[in-house]
Amino acid sequence: MSMFRRQADCYVATFAVDEVRVLRKVASEVVGLLTDGFDHTDPVVGRLFPAVYPKDVAGSAEFRRYTEGDLKTAKIDQAGAILAALPDEAGGEVRLDAEAAEAWLRALNDARLAMGVRLEIKDGTDLGEELDDAVTEDPGSSRVFQLSVYAYLGYLQESLLNALID
Repeated sequence: MSMFRRQADCYVATFAVDEVRVLRKVASEVVGLLTDGFDHTDPVVGRLFPAVYPKDVAGSAEFRRYTEGDLKTAKIDQAGAILAALPDEAGGEVRLDAEAAEAWLRALNDARLAMGVRLEIKDGTDLGEELDDAVTEDPGSSRVFQLSVYAYLGYLQESLLNALID
């Protein structure tokens, strides 16, 4: 699995072809969710764009009216930063400057939030236990794959964050 490391003023990781495919798919799905699939009734959209004033529906709607477009554009651009930096269909090296690294962190976070809602991951969920249970139930299930991708995105996010801190 890829791990980011700092090289001078860049953050570098080498990705296998399967990792590139997974990251390309995840980032594309986030873009799709924020464009064609944007629906305020979708719980994922609610998680990515939470009400600023949970007890004031009108105030939250007013705030959303002024900020949602820019926030949505930023989230699309951040997912686009992943797509732009990935090697073509083959594996290969990714080199990120500080700005791109920050965009990747935010995009990985958005992808994990979206997947977490779909997978019903809560604050107290033990991901290892959840994955073990899914493997025991049906090792070839889509849930096993999705939980594995969720865990991988967390690993990648932590790796990049650690590289930024070092």
